[in-house]
This record gives sequence, structure tokens and C-alpha cells, in this order.
Amino acid sequence: MESQSRSIHNTRSTAMIPALLFLSLIHGVHCFYLPGVAPEDFQKGDPLKVKVNKLTSIKTQLPYSYYSLPFCTPEKIVDSAENLGEVLRGDRIENSPYAFTMQERQLCTVLCRIMIDAKTAKQFKEKIDDEYRVNMILDNLPLVVPIKRLDQASNTVYQLGYHIGLKGEYAGNKEEKYFIHNHLAFTVKYHRDLQTGSSRIVGFEVKPYSIIHEYEGKWSEKTRLTTCDPHTKRTVVNSNTPLEVEVNKEIIFSYDVEYQESDVKWASRWDSYLLMSDDQVHWFSIVNSLMIVLFLTGMVAMIMLRTLYRDISKYNELETQEEALEETGWKLVHGDVFRPPSNSDLLCVYVGTGVQFLGMVLVTMIFAVLGFLSPSNRGGLMTAMLLLWVSMGIFAGYASTNLYKMFTGAEWKKIAAKTAFMFPAIVFVIFFVLNALIWGQKSSGAVPFGTMFALVFLWFGISVPLVIVGGYVGFKKPTMEDPVKTNKIPRQIPEQAWYVNPIFSILIGGILPFGAVFIELFFILTSIWLNQFYYMFGFLFLVFIILLITCAEITIVLCYFQLCSEDYKWWWRSYLTSGSSALYLFLYAAFYFFTKLEITKLVSGLLYFGYMLIASYAFFVLTGTIGFYACFCFTRLIYSSLKID
Repeated sequence: MESQSRSIHNTRSTAMIPALLFLSLIHGVHCFYLPGVAPEDFQKGDPLKVKVNKLTSIKTQLPYSYYSLPFCTPEKIVDSAENLGEVLRGDRIENSPYAFTMQERQLCTVLCRIMIDAKTAKQFKEKIDDEYRVNMILDNLPLVVPIKRLDQASNTVYQLGYHIGLKGEYAGNKEEKYFIHNHLAFTVKYHRDLQTGSSRIVGFEVKPYSIIHEYEGKWSEKTRLTTCDPHTKRTVVNSNTPLEVEVNKEIIFSYDVEYQESDVKWASRWDSYLLMSDDQVHWFSIVNSLMIVLFLTGMVAMIMLRTLYRDISKYNELETQEEALEETGWKLVHGDVFRPPSNSDLLCVYVGTGVQFLGMVLVTMIFAVLGFLSPSNRGGLMTAMLLLWVSMGIFAGYASTNLYKMFTGAEWKKIAAKTAFMFPAIVFVIFFVLNALIWGQKSSGAVPFGTMFALVFLWFGISVPLVIVGGYVGFKKPTMEDPVKTNKIPRQIPEQAWYVNPIFSILIGGILPFGAVFIELFFILTSIWLNQFYYMFGFLFLVFIILLITCAEITIVLCYFQLCSEDYKWWWRSYLTSGSSALYLFLYAAFYFFTKLEITKLVSGLLYFGYMLIASYAFFVLTGTIGFYACFCFTRLIYSSLKID
């Protein structure tokens, strides 16, 4: 009876997955997600652990550890355990000297006092110049600065972290000066459970101020400030007397903590962080892409229903070989269409790598849509992508060696080894050079030696063996037989019209797949490079499906035109046709760099283009493989319908 009920439960759980997926797609704009962490209950008077994270700047893209600047420190700095994705993102989560007590208001708590020497002044000024922001975490919620906006659907938008300071003119002085935010007014929002009396944290906000703190007498640990005082409940409300960063001046760091009860429940606490007001743009993008898909589907349907079947019927009715020779178009190249291409080894490697990418992206998308990779699971998305990439190696090996066997190859180990090493090696070399540049800037974004070793272990210890195993299975499995025999002597390809020229058709073929994703690409780039949240995985999944269909259909259409012009060298052309969309992706990334970003440092620019080169290369492999398999199935379908003696 128990096993039967367990079976029923498992069946129901399995049946719910498609339903959850569908609901996620519908409610993608409402930030539907399954929290990745269990809630923590707090009683009044419980201590709260405030952690500090990296300093970030959209001008340099180089994160730094919080304590790389001379901020106030706790007695002992303790690093928090981080997952692989967090380390690769440059997160450096550490404890802080901020002491919060649940639901107990704190006013004008002095953190510490430091004297500014020439080195300290230079450090602060450089970071203020580059517009660095301080990031903190409380109960896994990032610190945000609320900003009132009258032109938005929601009156309040949130920015991650607060600026270290500001640069500008003050008191009629035309010379620009540097001011530091030395007083922080925190607001902790909580939701109370009326039954248990416990509370859960649902918001963590701050308003930074710059103020010259005043006090009487000489400074000591017991000194009371006159600019704000917890006994008289007077606190900082403005920055009318901002604190300038000057040599031989003091900085007194202080903070307030207010607690505010909220109706927002713990499960919905990320909604305000993830709320997007531009969902209409996403829907416009999807409708626009669907129009492209419908257009291409119509073209493919016309080819399949009107032209192909009519041509096949005519061809099969011909009685003599002489009459067959009078036929023109795709039918004439039946004896050469399955001739192995030049550089077939390389094609097999790229196809296998593309299968690995396709599997990784598809599974990652499903997990993301179901909510398991929400921003609350910090670093989860990158960790999942890495682990899935490694585990999909078995499919890469299978696809590459099975195709290699179809080309009558015998050295399957060579193909499997190339599949295991070629793409990762190229990416690793670029990544290593970029990491060296980051290391040279002493940024926390540089991957530590231990993490680098872990990446190499994932590659050599797990991915490579899986590719070899998949390669062995793929080579042992029988391949599909060609529907028609290949002639011994290659047929001469006639002179081609300009519109079926390889370069022209390849470049044309990449426009529509890129057009299907470029609007969503804008939001992804904004999320990555402008330090914003991206949680439109419902939209992204739909766009990904549209991309799959678009790549397949545009390749089929152009492949048919190519065969009709008696050019049978479709193998590489089919891969490059849809893969050329990566060229447009890289060009768009360059356009985005010069129009949307404020990066001025050479190193930061090299980092941007280095990472976008890796992304474009991966996109090329992914879309190229989709186009290749679409054309592969298409050619086998149409030529298997011909009656050839």
C-alpha cells in the first residue's frame, strides 16, 4: 500500500512538471520562482549578520574586495563559503562590523574613525571617480537604494548597492571635489507571522549620506557626536555639510537602522527587486519573431508541398535515363549530395560541440523557468551551466564519432579527443589571458588558483572521459545509410548566380536568427554589464524555441536553393548559414559597447570584447549545429523519396 501511494505521488510529481513549466512561461513577467533557500525566522532581539560583498563599477567592470579600501573592519575578517559561480562572478562575501538587532532601532551608531593619509585619499578618489558601489547582504538579500520615479508604472525602482561617494562642485566653488558617504541609514523590512510571533526579513534598503561629524573635546571610544545623537533621537537627514576626502582629515563612519513591518511575504520578497516595467517590449519581440517564423514556415511548406512532391512525382514517372538527364535542379546532384565534405573531421568536432551546447542550454533553460536558478540562488546559474556543460560531454562524443563513422572514418579516438579539447582549449586560452589582465589590476574578479584547478579538473577529470565514452558508443552504433549511392567521380558544379554565392547566402542566413534574439540580447547585456537583475527566463525560453525553429527553417530554405542550383556542397554551408548569426551578435555587442556603456579603461574594454568573443563563438557553435541537423534531415527526406536504380 505504501509503495502504491509513493508511486501515485511520483506520477503526480512528474505530471506537474509540464504544468509548472507552462505556468512559469505565462507568469514570467511576474517573477514566479521557487526559492532556492529555506526561510529563516527571527525573534525580537536576535542578532542579524550583515555581510559585505564586492565593490562594483559599470565603468571599469573590475570588482574589488570590500576591504581593499580602508573601511571599518571587524576584529577578524571571515570569508563566507562560496559556490563556483560566485567565485567566477568575482563575489567576495565577508563579515562586517555592522551589528543589527532584530526590531531594535539604532540611531547614530559610530562604527569607527580613520585618518586620511595620502594613500587613503588616493584610493577613495580613484574609486569615486570610477563610480564604485558598495554591495552588502542581509539574510541573502542584497542591499538596494530605493529611487522614486514618477514616470514608471511602479513608483520605486531599486539600484544594487550604494555609491562610495560623489564628485562635484560645492558651496560655489567651481573646482570639483570628492565627497564620501560616511553615514548609512538602513531600513530592514520584515514580515511578522501572527501565529508564531516570529519575523522574516523581506527587504534591505539604505540611504547614504555624506556629513562632517562634529564632537566635543578629544576623540575617544566614548565620544558622543553632536551632529547626531541616539539619546536625543537626532539623526542625519541630509548632506548639507558633506565630508570632503582630504589628506590629514578624519572620517567618522556611522549608521542608523530602522525596522519597518511589511505585508510582503517571504516567498515574494524578491518580486520588487525583479519587477520589470518593460514587459511590453518583450512581448513585441516575441510577436515580431513569431512573424519571422510564420514567414519561414510558409516558405518551407511551399517547398515541401508544392515544389518537392511535384518534382519527385515527375521524376519518378520518367522512364529513361536520357529523360532523367534532361531534368535540372536538385535531382541532378543525387549522386554527389552525400559525398563527404572537405575537412570532415573538423565538421564532426563542431557538430559534437554544438550538441553539447544545445543540451546544456536546453536543460539550463528548463531549470531556470522552473525557478531553481533564481537570483536568490546566488551564483547558481553559472554553476549549473558549468556542471551541465561537463555532463553533456557524453552526447558531444556520441554525435561527433557517429557522424565521423558516416563519413567512413576509422580513427574515432582522434575525433573524440578533438571534441574534448578543441573548443574548451580555445575558450580557456582566452579566459586565461583575460584572467591575467584582471589579476594585473589586483581585482577580486581574478579567478584564484584553487578555482582554476577546479575548472581544469572538471574539464580533464569529468568532461574528457565522458566525451571519450560517448565517442566509443557513437562509433560502435550503426550509422544511417545514405538514401542514394554516391558517384565515384564528383560532378562539376556549374557557375552560380550571385544570389546563391556561398558568402552572400551565408551572411543572409544569419540575419533572421539574430533578428529573433536581438531584443532579448539587449536585456541580457544590460543585466551583465550594467549590474542589473535578469529574470525573464519565461520570455527567454520562448525566444530560444523561436531561435531553434528560425535556424532550422532558414537553413532548409537556403539549402534547397543551393541544391536547385546544382551545388551539392551543403555540409559546411548548412553549418555556416545559421552559424553566421554569431557574427551579427558580435557586431551588436560592439555597437552596444560604444552606445550604452561608459567604459574608458583599455583593460575593461579588452575584458568586454574578450568575453563577448567567447559568447559569440559559443553562439556560432550552437546555431550552426541546429542548422546542420535541420539540413541533414531535410536532404535525407527529399532524396529518400526518389527512385534511383
